[in-house]
Amino acid sequence: MTPKTKIQKEVARLSATLRPISDAQIEWAYKHCIEHIAYRTKNGTITCSDCGHVWHSKSTLADTLCGCRCPICGAELKVEETRKRTRHQTRYFCVITSRKDFQVIRVAQVRYESRKGEPMKFYCTEVVQRWIAQDGKVTDMALLRGFTFCYCDVWALDSNMEVRPYNSLYDEVVAWSDVYPRMSILPQLKRNGFKGNFHGVSPVRLFKALLSDPRMETLMKAGEIEEMKYFLSNPVTADNLWASYLIAKRHHYKINNIGMWCDYLNMLKNLDKDIRNPKNICPNDFIKAHDRVNRLIDAKREKARAERERQYEIERREREQQRLLKEKENEDKFIALKSKFFGLVIADNELTIKVLESIDEYYEEGRKQDICVFGAGYYRKENTLILSARIDGEIIETVEVDLRTLKVVQCHGKYNKDTEYHDRIINLVNSNAKLIRKRMTA
Repeated sequence: MTPKTKIQKEVARLSATLRPISDAQIEWAYKHCIEHIAYRTKNGTITCSDCGHVWHSKSTLADTLCGCRCPICGAELKVEETRKRTRHQTRYFCVITSRKDFQVIRVAQVRYESRKGEPMKFYCTEVVQRWIAQDGKVTDMALLRGFTFCYCDVWALDSNMEVRPYNSLYDEVVAWSDVYPRMSILPQLKRNGFKGNFHGVSPVRLFKALLSDPRMETLMKAGEIEEMKYFLSNPVTADNLWASYLIAKRHHYKINNIGMWCDYLNMLKNLDKDIRNPKNICPNDFIKAHDRVNRLIDAKREKARAERERQYEIERREREQQRLLKEKENEDKFIALKSKFFGLVIADNELTIKVLESIDEYYEEGRKQDICVFGAGYYRKENTLILSARIDGEIIETVEVDLRTLKVVQCHGKYNKDTEYHDRIINLVNSNAKLIRKRMTA
């Protein structure tokens, strides 16, 4: 990527002036970053992975588990009883230096290929440079990467070191890396408390924090390393509780567990307590205070749950009342529209066709016949009369009559299918239309 901004152009220019990774640095990586294996067979034959020398040992496997030394190259070896003949490993190490006003972290990939009985092949390639300015901003130089999301070691080793957009992988390779012990550190970092120990924090992360966050500088100079590491990992907590932390320190309060103490303050805040009051944040018996506040949080949650259930019950009762009112309204409207037809029965020697006389009967008719006479709200239709054709009480077909024409509009059995009585039912209803008209004019 072509450098565009002023700082990118300056980083690209300075990067070109860096010397390659030195032989001494590569030698250190060879000794400290990779595993040096002694291949041991069951008969006691041992092969050095470094130089390929083979010798026989009378020692038992238990005696050699703590390691051995190659009699030829003098390498300290980790003994593995295996028939495996080859081994490959990829690791990273970083060289920390400075250039002009930048703290530079150079990351190199080291790879080795070991074949039993042959000298080890060792490769070292610089893959990433992270340039940290005095304000903590980072500019990255790196080789190209292959297009893969599941394998981190795919670098285009023949590509050029160029300015690249930020990639979270750059943070990861620095975090995985061993650090070459000889470092060149910016005076600003030394001024802000860095004395050569990273305390288990990634160098990039630590340098950015010391250059850009006065709080981390304060903690580093005070030797509050655990607090610094915790706040680095929990930046939101640092923003919310930093003032309380300073108050506690001003009152010489000893915080034995920074994580529990911050949890305690967050619980106090949840209870709307003043987290800048020393009486609240500096309890004499911290464990007792922590447990008491935790119980208050549980009680608050239980109270909130009970309130939610109470509100739900109120809303449920209101919905039920509204439903009953609507059902009563529908029932009253249904009676007003259809009561004049109640008791109407049309019959022949076998069939009995009766009017449905309640909304519940509409529901049962629809349920038993798997039709939409209830679901479609036929009981609300002013110009429709629904009758049920039955034989010995068993529903055969359901009939819809248009009260304006006194003709059957539709007549169907179960699943809206016609039965063998279909035409007979329609003719019977149509031929007795005068009974319906008589009810309408009564």
